Amino acid sequence: MDEFEIITDEDVQDIREAMENNSLATAAKKFQDYFKQLDNVTLNIAITGESGSGKSSFINAFRGIGDDDEIISAPTGVVETTMEPKSYPYPKYPSVQLWDLPGIGTPNFKADTYLQDVEFKRYDFFIIIASERFRSSNVQLAMEIQKMKKRFYFVRCKIDENIRAEKRKKTFDHDKTLKTIRDDCIKGLQKQGLTSPTVFLISSFELGGYDFPLLEETMEKELPKHKRHVLLLSLPNMSLEIIEKKKAALKADIWKMAVLSGTVAAIPFPGLSVAVDVTILVKEISRYYLAFGLDDDSLRKLSDRTDVPFEDLKSVLKSPLNKEITADVVIKLLTKAAGGGLMALEYLISNIPVFGSIAAGGISYGTTYSMLNSCLNELAEDAQNVLMRAIQSEV
Repeated sequence: MDEFEIITDEDVQDIREAMENNSLATAAKKFQDYFKQLDNVTLNIAITGESGSGKSSFINAFRGIGDDDEIISAPTGVVETTMEPKSYPYPKYPSVQLWDLPGIGTPNFKADTYLQDVEFKRYDFFIIIASERFRSSNVQLAMEIQKMKKRFYFVRCKIDENIRAEKRKKTFDHDKTLKTIRDDCIKGLQKQGLTSPTVFLISSFELGGYDFPLLEETMEKELPKHKRHVLLLSLPNMSLEIIEKKKAALKADIWKMAVLSGTVAAIPFPGLSVAVDVTILVKEISRYYLAFGLDDDSLRKLSDRTDVPFEDLKSVLKSPLNKEITADVVIKLLTKAAGGGLMALEYLISNIPVFGSIAAGGISYGTTYSMLNSCLNELAEDAQNVLMRAIQSEV
């Protein structure tokens, strides 16, 4: 059983019935618990393979940073640089950690005791990396992981180097080259006893291309719902599809936040609803901001990776939210969205017994829902603009 109780279809039905029966408090309590647990979700991803296979570069790319960030990047090199399991959290999502594991088959980490030595139970799934062919130690590890009923994925790294080498030939065919490499890896794994293996071809320096979108989609499908959510939000914006998926995931939570707002609005207490609405909006809009990588730190890292000047990336941001998300900024937006007097009307109505509470809750629900939806659309569009500007440098 998952340690995280996600809102199920049955819960949603209970919530709808509670709302229909004017029992918003019941619905709000479920949502409060949901968001509290969502903030505490952890995801531990193990990256393993033989020394020199490109594990550390993959970890850095997966987190949206370059190899040369001395403070937070995993060290890379042509010799084994990982002497013990070391965690590398996502910069904006520290509960999501990629673990750089020592190369299997190295003197200190023998294949037969490898899983025990690296504390196998800690990880949600494994990514097994090779830069050429997968060897017997990789297959042995995969079989042991399989016995433990955990997921693993074979990743063939450094595909960009293979493509560059093949381009020198007059007979070069991009798709044929990729198929040859993939087929060779699969046949090698089958010869060593694995049935129906899947191999993902990846370039850590062109992470949005090749098979990474397919790898991301596969991991997403096979993770529990709550871990799928946090993985998606933590990923760097390497494609328009990732941005759209993030937008859809965040949009699914808007009505839950609106219910919390509507519940508080039904309580006739001066200033309470506005204060809660502002708190909800600041927290949610900040989530959008980080998920889409629109903060200065994320944009500087993107600038370093793509050689697009930081100011050029900043220049395509259009939303007024891309300066600072504070209570003052949100209050101004709320006032504008509410036509100036709607928040005061909400309070006056809430003092009318029974009918007033229901009406005030409805006003607050609608205002919060509309505001969050509008802000999400604006920030998603900015994220798309930033990505397109970054991609232009690579064309």
